[in-house]
Amino acid sequence: MTLIKSISGIRGTIGGSPGDNLTPIDAVQFAAAYGTWLKSVSGTGKLKVVVGRDARLSGEMISTLVIQTLVGLGIEVIDLGLSTTPTVEMAVPYHQANGGIILTASHNPKQWNALKLLNSKGEFISGAEGELLLKIATEGSFVFAEVDDLGKVTSDTGAIERHIEAICGLSDVDIPAIKNANFKVVVDAVNSTGGISVPQLLRKMGVTDIVEMYCDPTGHFPHNPEPLKEHLVELSARVVSEGAHLGITVDPDVDRLALVNEDGSMFGEEYTLVAVSEYILSKRKGATVSNLSSTRALRDITEEVGCNYYASAVGEVNVVVKMKETNAVIGGEGNGGIIYPDLHYGRDSLVGIALFLSHLAHKKMSMTALRASYPNYEMAKKKIDLTPGIDVDAILVKMADKYKHEEVDTVDGVKIYIGKEWVHLRKSNTEPIIRVYTESKDAQAASDLADRIIGEIKELI
Repeated sequence: MTLIKSISGIRGTIGGSPGDNLTPIDAVQFAAAYGTWLKSVSGTGKLKVVVGRDARLSGEMISTLVIQTLVGLGIEVIDLGLSTTPTVEMAVPYHQANGGIILTASHNPKQWNALKLLNSKGEFISGAEGELLLKIATEGSFVFAEVDDLGKVTSDTGAIERHIEAICGLSDVDIPAIKNANFKVVVDAVNSTGGISVPQLLRKMGVTDIVEMYCDPTGHFPHNPEPLKEHLVELSARVVSEGAHLGITVDPDVDRLALVNEDGSMFGEEYTLVAVSEYILSKRKGATVSNLSSTRALRDITEEVGCNYYASAVGEVNVVVKMKETNAVIGGEGNGGIIYPDLHYGRDSLVGIALFLSHLAHKKMSMTALRASYPNYEMAKKKIDLTPGIDVDAILVKMADKYKHEEVDTVDGVKIYIGKEWVHLRKSNTEPIIRVYTESKDAQAASDLADRIIGEIKELI
């Protein structure tokens, strides 16, 4: 079954049977549920929704279905066409819209697509809102508009340009420093909308030596689009052969940022946020936030300058909630997702690029030297397969009690800090497993810690 309905939206593979895959019927049903939910929470008056998509092959089809379903509900649609997730997020408040839909399966391969749902602030809807929307979708209680009350569609082709202008206007983005650094940059945009936005941003900031790889938004991804080391072999080789200062890659909807060092090695997705946070903290003091499965390095560099670090439950919505609670100056997730509240509360590769290049220009050092300046940690990600009927919650409670003399966080599963190491235990919502994430000084130590914890859990079982 490759149709996943969750509180954050609907995601699936194109084709197949309704209810099992993401078919036109499923796209219409979920768009109708979103529009119906929006009507219920927005009161009277004409509603407005912003819609944008990444470049994947099914995007135009899904976009047409979603837009015309909203029109059928009497909702006005602002169509951004090819766009990025953060651009759509910013366009919602710009247009004073009631919500937004992003059509993207993020880092998933080309056969996938999804509807990601935003509220009137341009932020992802909450869990409670998602539950209500799922109920509406299941019940199918839709009432469409009569002919004189149909919605209309307006195109907005300037959203990416406005997004870039807003980034370049930020006080922490140092365009003169970036320009003077004369960076040579290789960009891999996996033939999606990063190919439109990333080179445009770089040029706007004065970067003129840009080598473009797969920047034609055709939706034909040249490799697995998740920005992991094993998928970026070609980019790494090109950075070295071109003698570039760095390589930049983003996922298809441009909310995850990964960087390649001048020697072809990975800077590390976890360390994108660390580097950007160091730069912001050098400008002004304040809290930082990442989720519980992100590297400890952010906590280290934050506490080193006398500021407070906070961990949220996993998920962008939870990071944003914690950032607002703590008035954080920077935050995000360890998958290369930068959330910079001076611009907006959403993961944004474009602002991440601008802040990172500002930092690198100020540091006047190579990528490898910058990476070496941070506390080095490595992660291991393992799991324990369970038989049905095992009480996972009880196991997690017992593990928290076993390590009660250590620092323990139970916001999202159980996270145990053991000196400079940590282990994060979370139960899966979709399969009978416990995810075991660990971090330590090197890969072997992280793996050994995970194996030790797995052994302890098996003894409890």
